[in-house]
Amino acid sequence: MTRLISIVVGVLALAVAACGPGVKGTPPAGSALAPSIVEPYLKIHDALARDSVDDVKANAGAVATAAAALGAPAAKIDTAALQLAAAADLAAARTKFGALSEAMVVYMNGLHLTPPDGVRVAFCPMVQTRWLQRGSTIANPYFGSQMPTCGEFR
Repeated sequence: MTRLISIVVGVLALAVAACGPGVKGTPPAGSALAPSIVEPYLKIHDALARDSVDDVKANAGAVATAAAALGAPAAKIDTAALQLAAAADLAAARTKFGALSEAMVVYMNGLHLTPPDGVRVAFCPMVQTRWLQRGSTIANPYFGSQMPTCGEFR
């Protein structure tokens, strides 16, 4: 019986440690979103806004690696980035980028993080999806050269 109690206490201690506010890799509230995840994400955004898939797979892999290091709260980012890395063409990459963008914004808002300096959240009313980007002029990654400035900052 004593051994069973010890096991139960040990399992509970692990559960509390895993679910508590100090989850390994998770940034504290009020801090900026990690550059290790933002920089490759922004390279993907820039490529898609230019109607290109150059380096999308490599940068999506870098986002996935960075997200894995951020712990369980970033699991959806990791999954979405891996799916984007497997995209076969520009249309699929844009769709998968939408899922990655939503995961990034939800993660950022859920942990009360801020975007890095110069990075803003934008929204495309045509696809009803947000994304992060640098600069003060909209560069729509979902329509690229067809509708480069479609959207608004939020």
